[in-house]
Amino acid sequence: MPSPVKTAVAFLRNTWRGLTSMRTALVLLFLLALAALPGALIPQRSLNQREVDRYFADYPTLAPWLDEIGAFEVFSSVWFASIYVLLFISLVGCLLPRCFEYYKQLRGRPVRTPRNLARMPHHDKSTVDASMDEVMTAARKRLRGWRTEEHEEEDGSRSISAERGYLREAGNLVFHFALVGLLVGVAGGKLYGYEGQVIVMADGSEFCNSGTYNYDSFRAGLTVDGTKLSPFCVRVNDFGVEYLHTGQAQSYKANLEYQSGEDLETGTWKPYLLEVNHPLRTAGDRVYLSGNGYAPQFTVTFPGGEKRTGLVQWQPVDITTMLSQGATKFDPPGVTDEAQRRQNQLAVTGLFAPTASFDGALVTSRFPDNLDPVAAVDVMRGDLGLDSGRGQSIFGVDQSMVEQGRLNRVARQNLRPGEELRLDDGTTIHFDGVQRWVNLQISHDPFQPWVLGFAIAVIFGIGASLSIKRRRIWVRVHPRGGDGEGGRSVVEVGGLARTDQAGYGEEFTRLAADLLATGERSPESRTRAETVREKEH
Repeated sequence: MPSPVKTAVAFLRNTWRGLTSMRTALVLLFLLALAALPGALIPQRSLNQREVDRYFADYPTLAPWLDEIGAFEVFSSVWFASIYVLLFISLVGCLLPRCFEYYKQLRGRPVRTPRNLARMPHHDKSTVDASMDEVMTAARKRLRGWRTEEHEEEDGSRSISAERGYLREAGNLVFHFALVGLLVGVAGGKLYGYEGQVIVMADGSEFCNSGTYNYDSFRAGLTVDGTKLSPFCVRVNDFGVEYLHTGQAQSYKANLEYQSGEDLETGTWKPYLLEVNHPLRTAGDRVYLSGNGYAPQFTVTFPGGEKRTGLVQWQPVDITTMLSQGATKFDPPGVTDEAQRRQNQLAVTGLFAPTASFDGALVTSRFPDNLDPVAAVDVMRGDLGLDSGRGQSIFGVDQSMVEQGRLNRVARQNLRPGEELRLDDGTTIHFDGVQRWVNLQISHDPFQPWVLGFAIAVIFGIGASLSIKRRRIWVRVHPRGGDGEGGRSVVEVGGLARTDQAGYGEEFTRLAADLLATGERSPESRTRAETVREKEH
């Protein structure tokens, strides 16, 4: 009866052999592709939390179950990472033995000429008016570029073994190692990279990549603590959109200035026109233009004459018409009593239509450009819940405060730029105008050049493995009649394709024709490929 140690060793050995087989690697690759499908079909928290919240609202029964299995965070889930790591181990375990085998093939010599070449899939034979030396010399010249080996045989004949297409396996190995490199590059980007989103007003406002506190949202790699970000600054001077008559955006352009490196010390700004799919690359980071919107500006004049101006981005709810919603919040000035201050906070909420259209009393937008702006506002007064310790969206007010009666609507009105409304206590709210904002995505991935290089290597590797054919050819020459009388020789050519690819029959025919050019072929020496083609016709 085997000991427990031997049983455990045998189990581990068999497990390793199974894991490092090519069949297992293919299964894991298929599972990885299958596991990535939820990430493409289901909204992901790392990309769009709002869509995830909407999914929970639309499917209240299904969404919690999907959340339990990590369907909203597929690419950071344990099961996806497990498949990823197993695929990496399997590929490495498959490739290392193949590398050693390929190395031995490179050091090896072509196999000796078979005794009976007539049994080869491709065969030809002829008698030529040339000596053995002349035939061998011509064969060496014709097979230049092939790996060859010459042999002297016991019956006095001489032969050449030639082989070609060794780079086919090299291309296959390059493809698989590049695939491993892609896995490493993507994993390295997740470890050492970061990505953040920030909204910047297109009025000369600036953003500096000095810390995570400057971001609206930030997703860091596992080794990134946010203290050593790439130093650079961006200033957004202007933003423009060109629309077609249908309302479809034709182009987005943001006029930027940026500084990095020595420019930060000298205060030098460099201009850059930021467009979609044309990111700004500086300090090892990439700055993308990923969104835009409108920010209505309101000025509140309190009964005592104090003024407060608020310019806050509002969230587009309809991308096609840029109808937006939001909330601009104000604290009463000069109030030191906390209870009184919370009772008199203001919020200007509602909808903003860049090109207004009215459906009764309801304001909508019929075009995304800022042609006829109207803000349909509700003025809320009371406790906004800003000091409650609970996080709340900048695009709305805390509905629990409304439900508790601690926040009430005191006015509702449609405002155009330059218009104002007056509250019952004498407070006026003036709609000053609207400003554009842009959403910038800052991405840092030090492994991106490596990923690009490995992706190119994948293409070249698979191209080489599909286009290069591994084939062998043998040439045997012996004297006519056994003594070389008259300087005539019998030449026999055999060929074998190491892979089932079309085209070798034609190549062999050309080679045989060149090698037997001076001879008279006998009827029985026709190649099998020719016979098959004749039968097909």
